[in-house]
Amino acid sequence: MFEIQTLRKDFPILQQTIYAKPLVYFDNAATTQKPRPVVEKIKQGYYNVNANIHRGVHYLSQAATEAHEAARGAVRDFLGARFAHEIIFTRGTTEAINLIASSFAEKFLTEGDEVILSEMEHHSNIVPWQIQAARKNLTLKVVPIDETGALDLEAYRRLFSERTRLVSLTHVSNVLGTINPVETLIAIAHSHQVPVLLDGAQAVPHLGVDVRALDVDFYAFSAHKIYGPTGIGVLYGKEKRLEELPPYQGGGEMIASVSFDKTTFNDLPFKFEAGTPDYIGTTALAEALAYIEQLGRADIAAHEQELLRYATGRLQEVGGVRIFGRTERKSSVVSFLLEDIHPYDTGLLLDQLGIAVRTGHHCAQPLMKALGVEGTVRASFALYNTKEEIDVFIDGIKQVRTLFKR
Repeated sequence: MFEIQTLRKDFPILQQTIYAKPLVYFDNAATTQKPRPVVEKIKQGYYNVNANIHRGVHYLSQAATEAHEAARGAVRDFLGARFAHEIIFTRGTTEAINLIASSFAEKFLTEGDEVILSEMEHHSNIVPWQIQAARKNLTLKVVPIDETGALDLEAYRRLFSERTRLVSLTHVSNVLGTINPVETLIAIAHSHQVPVLLDGAQAVPHLGVDVRALDVDFYAFSAHKIYGPTGIGVLYGKEKRLEELPPYQGGGEMIASVSFDKTTFNDLPFKFEAGTPDYIGTTALAEALAYIEQLGRADIAAHEQELLRYATGRLQEVGGVRIFGRTERKSSVVSFLLEDIHPYDTGLLLDQLGIAVRTGHHCAQPLMKALGVEGTVRASFALYNTKEEIDVFIDGIKQVRTLFKR
């Protein structure tokens, strides 16, 4: 197991005080903090090898191209993909899902076809499908959750029909922390010859993800939730699936040749990467993945699970706390309400104590409706968090409750 206090020195932002209180950062599901090696990688990229990639013949362009494509290989290895060209760089999970929604709908969806989602989806995995549904008169079917926050597998099975064309589900809920049984979900879909897209934004930072072992068709995640930079993300797709899809955007890099009579498109992965890519961001993402690998994904997961158990137990001791998401398999997220106190008020008062949490609907309004609430307070943990910080957090919760009782 890594040494937490030594590791925390890699994250200068954690050393500051907020309102004269030591910062306790529990908003990791929204974005994680960045270690020194990642920030240094960005600085070195701009200072030493900044040049537009691929078509340049000069030294800097060649060096930047090699670093960018090496980053693609690093993501392939991290996800267990078969080929580097199955890795498409995007601006994040949201763009990756929009890419599939647009390209898949254009090629394969017609009026009356069906796409399966779930009640626990992030808006990024709802709205793109609603846009396509409005354009093509599609039907969106929704898997309900049970009282623990788990997907209803029997209901899921019943949703399939001869018109089902795609399943698009979250791997891990950003609100409930529920780790969905994606192996089973994928196997059921494939038994109907239906491909599956997984939103892995909340899974990749906490779980060991092997896309070939899962046999998933498409998988998306964002760098900024896994200690990497903002504005860069990944779409994995099986080679066969990606070859079938038309381009998402047009412009430079995604072409093989252009004339006013006809344009032919480039090979994978470039067919889906129009324009100058964030070649600095991709190398910083690779650095973040290397940082995690060095610490050990299994050790990180064990540490975060211990934090989750400890925080859940301490919250239950407080009294008057309602926790949402009680499945046996959970990621390191705790969403809750404190008595009848509005989540915004709880979050605002915790902030005055230097404690950063997320409040509101967490871009999951349909889930909030299913839970019967307007929003929750969400504390989410990462590799640099400690039990001592959780103790500070619990003391803060008690102070909030005492204040409102007065």
